[in-house]
Amino acid sequence: MLGKKTFLAIIPARGGSKRLPRKNVLPLAGKPLIAWTIESALNSKLVDNVLVTSDDDEILKISDSFGAATLKRPASLAQDTSTSFDAIKHAIENTEKFDYIVLLQPTSPLRSSQQIDEAIQLLESKSADAIVSVTETEHSPLWANTLPEDDSMTGFLSDNLLNTRSQDLETYYRLNGAIYICKANKLLEASSFFIKENIYAYKMSQASSVDIDTELDFKWAVFLYENQGA
Repeated sequence: MLGKKTFLAIIPARGGSKRLPRKNVLPLAGKPLIAWTIESALNSKLVDNVLVTSDDDEILKISDSFGAATLKRPASLAQDTSTSFDAIKHAIENTEKFDYIVLLQPTSPLRSSQQIDEAIQLLESKSADAIVSVTETEHSPLWANTLPEDDSMTGFLSDNLLNTRSQDLETYYRLNGAIYICKANKLLEASSFFIKENIYAYKMSQASSVDIDTELDFKWAVFLYENQGA
């Protein structure tokens, strides 16, 4: 709670994952992946309640053992075509009311409770309706382009980039998937955390922005944890 504003952290976790099977329960440094996000949310000084929504009984059991409230999600909301918003809307409709929703995806294990609180405090200082976490891009998108069928690189880079040093380019940011915060009624109206106005970025380091989708991502998270204490 911040002032009189209440915050519900929702952690959506499907049982199915094609690129990295059972990723949400894989052990990372001795704990299931989802436990890292649960503990960060529970250790937040500003989050009032932590709810895991899942179609998977093992995930729900693990989440309960780590202290989170749980909600069984219908299988129809846990398909490959289902969106995070589908699960969030179901969770909002099946729990007590809160002023703000904090979406914490379990695939961001190195996001800390301090960062969650900083994002909420940013929401307050900006008098914002929504906050979304970002990190600097590893490489400037200006160095990227699509390719035609014959893979020709004619015109791949614009002329003004050819003699420009990468350090002289503007800083670009990308979504890192770690923290999304939105006023509950605005979220339901827009069916998205990306409302049209009064939304601000919370900047995070690249080390804390690891987002696990593949086995390589998982190994990278282990490396960061073991070698940088992230």
